[in-house]
Amino acid sequence: MPRLVHLYIRQTIIGFMLSAGFVTALFWLNVANLWHLVSGSGAGILAGFMLFMFNGIVFSGVQFGIAVMRMADHDDDKGGRSRRAPLPAPALVPVPLREDRR
Repeated sequence: MPRLVHLYIRQTIIGFMLSAGFVTALFWLNVANLWHLVSGSGAGILAGFMLFMFNGIVFSGVQFGIAVMRMADHDDDKGGRSRRAPLPAPALVPVPLREDRR
């Protein structure tokens, strides 16, 4: 299996595990009386599953994006500090004004 596919599958699994923890915390803490709404409705199981799935999709995408951005190759070996010369300070230039007398 290519490394990129392996990375994607791993990050997707991590994202869905985060989603499961998030939805469990939402239900356990009863945010916005969510546990009562889900447990008291006939379609509560479907609502809980949809909450898990949609949060899993979002968390997986964010997790994969973070993983890809962390793969960036840094060309400098200076520990992330830039050694550029400082920019020169701007000089003040006098601007003559014309007087219009009317």
